[in-house]
Amino acid sequence: MTSVEVRPETSLPTTPVLSSQRYRVVWRWHFYAGLFVAPVLLVLAVTGSIYLFKEPFEAWHYADVRTLAAPVTAARPLSEQVAAARQARPGAAVMSVIPPTAPDRTTRVILQGADAGPWAQGISVYVDPSTSRVVGQIDDATTFMRVVRTIHGELMSGTIGDRVVEIAACWALILVATGTYLWWSGRRTHKRAKRSGRGRLRRLHTLTGVGAGAAVVFLVLSGLPWSGVWGDGLQRIQDSTGSTYPSADAFPHTSTLSGDLSTNPDAKVPWSAERLPVPQSDGHAAHESAGGVLQPRALPIERALAAARPVLRDCRPAECDIKILLPADAKGVYTVVTDNRRDPAAAQTLHIDQYSGRVLVSYGWAEYGIMAKAVEQGIALHEGRRYGTANLIVMLGACLALITLVVTGAWMWWKRRPRGRAGAPARATNRRTTYGVIAIMAALGLLFPLAGATMVVVLLLDWLVLRRVPAVARVIG
Repeated sequence: MTSVEVRPETSLPTTPVLSSQRYRVVWRWHFYAGLFVAPVLLVLAVTGSIYLFKEPFEAWHYADVRTLAAPVTAARPLSEQVAAARQARPGAAVMSVIPPTAPDRTTRVILQGADAGPWAQGISVYVDPSTSRVVGQIDDATTFMRVVRTIHGELMSGTIGDRVVEIAACWALILVATGTYLWWSGRRTHKRAKRSGRGRLRRLHTLTGVGAGAAVVFLVLSGLPWSGVWGDGLQRIQDSTGSTYPSADAFPHTSTLSGDLSTNPDAKVPWSAERLPVPQSDGHAAHESAGGVLQPRALPIERALAAARPVLRDCRPAECDIKILLPADAKGVYTVVTDNRRDPAAAQTLHIDQYSGRVLVSYGWAEYGIMAKAVEQGIALHEGRRYGTANLIVMLGACLALITLVVTGAWMWWKRRPRGRAGAPARATNRRTTYGVIAIMAALGLLFPLAGATMVVVLLLDWLVLRRVPAVARVIG
């Protein structure tokens, strides 16, 4: 029998060679992702770390209009306080009313501001409950924390900015995944690396990523429900699976609907219940009302709140705000929302007939599905308010870790790049390895559609431009 000689050049690649090829492909994706989204991630981390302190900052900054010199012993009716606020801004519709949370606090009446439409900010008029005297006014659209929130959510660029933020957030998850693989695959090599400046940067970058990667992933995932594409998709999944808000069939008075709370710019209802149908009041009024103006036979706001009190669950003033939305028209209802700043499970929403004071609907945590509960708890944790100071410190740490990752990553790239070139990692030569990594990236792209779309763009640029235009290829890599 004749033996067959196998030449070295025709033998199959060894495992180390395949691992090196795979490492190169993953590194190239990690490089591109970091290069493109690092600036946005830096903005998100900085603004997010600032916004974590919204409540204590505003309590201090607006203490002159929110706090009274002495506790109130006898308060004027809420309807009288609302009338005083309306006189301060004639013609402005009432968006909502927030009664005092303590005896030394003012009543907050939010009136329609300069901008109209969904989610437009209002003008907060603060009224002394004991005298119905207007203490001060604040344009909520121009506050410092509102500007920070707008930058954080949409880069002050509307829908386009929202999409850019969502893309950056999704790519942050890919950065964590690829970075974890690079660390695991190259941990022995990095241990033998020289203690140079770039080596120290790499160690700081790696230790930060490994130590805070899980917190960064949670921070991103818990923020995605606010995004346009991914958040709307999650809402549709919840709708189709019945895992969000309670069905209208569960309540006997919701057969005729007048809209949903998401169209009210100041309806602070749980995220998962923004599309919950709103019932109509029984009875008829002689005239249609202007926005925020009660019908002639409608109950005053204090009686509507009194009707809601027996149904309201525990709402401790120190942790819970009560917000009252006035009926929008002759068939509208009073909406009373309790907003527990720490525990989403304690939130409750009631709809009250504006003529009879009958509670038509009362729903809360028990009526939400599993997905809705997970989203609500995630949002509370994301904002650093679920478990008090400990929660805030962890989320602040995640933001600072993200800032560290962006800065050290950019610094390492700047130190290693050749002069006049971007210095992208070399392209892998083994197609099988490349296709395997692309398949994994495609799966992530299906889970996060905007990230998937940008992956296609990157692949097209790599194929149509980098491989075919030598001048561009020299600059990039």
